[in-house]
Amino acid sequence: MRVHIRTIHRRGRRRIVGALSAALLCTAGVTALPAAARTPDSPASGPAPTARTGPAPRLPDGLAKAPPMGFNNWNSTHCRAEFNEEMVKGIADLFVAKGLKDAGYQYVNLDDCWALPARDGNGKLVPDPQRFPHGIKAVTDYVHSKGLKFGIYTSAGIKTCNPAGFPGGLGHEKSDAQQFADWGVDYLKYDNCNNLGVDAKQRYRTMRDALKATGRPIVYSICEWGENKPWEWASDVGHLWRTTGDISDSWSSMLGIAKQNLPLAPHAGPGRWNDPDMLEVGNGGMTDTEYRSHFSLWSMMAAPLLIGSDLRKAGPETFEILANKDLIAIDQDPLGKQATVLKSESGRWTLVRQLADGDRAVALFNETGQPQRISTTARDLGLPQADGYRLRDLWRHQDTHTTGTVSATVPAHGTVVYRVSADGRWATYPPAVETGTDRTPLVEAGTPAGLRSTVRNLGGTPAKNLTVTLKAPRGWQVRATSPATARALPGGSTLTTGWKLSAPAGTAPGAYDLPLTADYRSPRGARITSTLPGTAHVVVPPPSGTSSASALPWLTAANGWGPVERNTSVGESEAGDGRPIGIDGTGFAKGLGVHAPSEVSFYTGGRCSAFRAQVGIDDESGDRGSVGFEVWADGKKVATSSTVTGADAAKAVSASVAGAQTVRLVVTDGGDGIDYDHADWADAAFQC
Repeated sequence: MRVHIRTIHRRGRRRIVGALSAALLCTAGVTALPAAARTPDSPASGPAPTARTGPAPRLPDGLAKAPPMGFNNWNSTHCRAEFNEEMVKGIADLFVAKGLKDAGYQYVNLDDCWALPARDGNGKLVPDPQRFPHGIKAVTDYVHSKGLKFGIYTSAGIKTCNPAGFPGGLGHEKSDAQQFADWGVDYLKYDNCNNLGVDAKQRYRTMRDALKATGRPIVYSICEWGENKPWEWASDVGHLWRTTGDISDSWSSMLGIAKQNLPLAPHAGPGRWNDPDMLEVGNGGMTDTEYRSHFSLWSMMAAPLLIGSDLRKAGPETFEILANKDLIAIDQDPLGKQATVLKSESGRWTLVRQLADGDRAVALFNETGQPQRISTTARDLGLPQADGYRLRDLWRHQDTHTTGTVSATVPAHGTVVYRVSADGRWATYPPAVETGTDRTPLVEAGTPAGLRSTVRNLGGTPAKNLTVTLKAPRGWQVRATSPATARALPGGSTLTTGWKLSAPAGTAPGAYDLPLTADYRSPRGARITSTLPGTAHVVVPPPSGTSSASALPWLTAANGWGPVERNTSVGESEAGDGRPIGIDGTGFAKGLGVHAPSEVSFYTGGRCSAFRAQVGIDDESGDRGSVGFEVWADGKKVATSSTVTGADAAKAVSASVAGAQTVRLVVTDGGDGIDYDHADWADAAFQC
């Protein structure tokens, strides 16, 4: 389950308590549950399995040969009243009506809060009669009637993660597993909260054995947040295991989790999957470009694809992303090899995945805030030598060819995914054309700005009747200052075009679409259009004098939890829920409230000379948390703080930013994770 930041804080505290409890149990020589928590279902104490007793038994064979695909309600509903049987039935209906079932999605899973806080007199779990008036079995039957499968949730502790204290499975494994089997459950997510410090391997193996004893095939999802490195021991325990903490609906959270999960590729395979948590696609905290990157990365990593948005409220863009059969085929490839990192440099990533038919999937991923050219070759991807290769763009669903270069100019926070194969019919496909720009233009309204575009022919045949177009919003002026057409662009050649563009005086600051399109014909006459999504930022230079950062518009803002706040702490996950900024008892009227990892950028237009701030952990975190503060000017780090904790007073940070066009304020996690990392740029100001 995904918990809000206050519960994450409790989780941080709980980890300490759990470790202390485990230490006390070990000191006492106890390996079983504490007596107070023991029930007739509890395992007897005894030695761990050894080579003499044989390997631990596996769960029923044949399950989760490919990463599970389905839905889980937590990311969109938490424990709110809208989580009920009508929602669950509605999701099952939409799986069928919107083609998601046909695309491969099959599990409709409940998360926390489906039960009452107390068991009945026989120790059985009781469904909440308000949420599920007809009981869980009736909902399971409805889901099954649609040709789908049903999943449920509990925790490997005495209670689940929600503060209401719903009953967990620790000490009740046999009874709960049989109850789930009797209801027809097909999938169990087993969380890690309130575990009394009992050994994780023991807790998760006990439920494995209880599920096996029911005789019902149930996919078993181990959700212990990667704390005990389950990828090293859980392949004979569960079918998938969480490798990270909980995801949130933000770019920084998604990116951080992907980076944690990518190195674990050797541990994944059919029936044993690394789980970087559920999808956030469609929940509103990221752009569609970022959601496409999210879905691309999860598919390349052979991750479970569990939809986390309320599909009853989803728009067509969300369904388009989730139902991308080309990418789903990569995720579900029967070879089951997770992608590995071929190259990573300055935020430009190349990921490659070997496929069962010998093809390669390659993701060109740009984590930076500017367009980036990312390039590799068919040889580097591990493909055999050939005169040409088929390139299938898995987002455009378009086939082209290349003589060996696999390249794209990737938009900020974007991902291009190709399926590449050595195809003897390569010349029958149009030549691949790469379209790019040198940067994201910053435009002061009423003042012309420059931009340069490039079109590269990566194929072995010419791109004929090429026309390049830069489209700007209505009312803008766009003019090519060098040729934007070519009768034929030979293979290996490039057309470079200069552009002048201007926004009308009075245009409001913000980001505006600026797509670049290359239209051409193949030698066989097929018309091909290649469009690169682009953005222009209309900016306003800061006024002369001293300006508070909280009063200036920012270019971009990314936060590890919730939105960046002006003149308050970051608070919880909603906008405007912070409180007055305070660091070690000292209050500040102005500043920015953020949560690590965070990055806020400003346009200074070469007009500012200096930046200053008082920085620290906000008092709402108590004496916990640790972060670092950095100031970057035009891509160069110009100031950094030492690590700041919740017990520290505010520290002064100052930097020269003379001549810089942009300034970025960055907060890192201090190297120990993001729990309690509520950071403040108090009294942050520019001198211009």
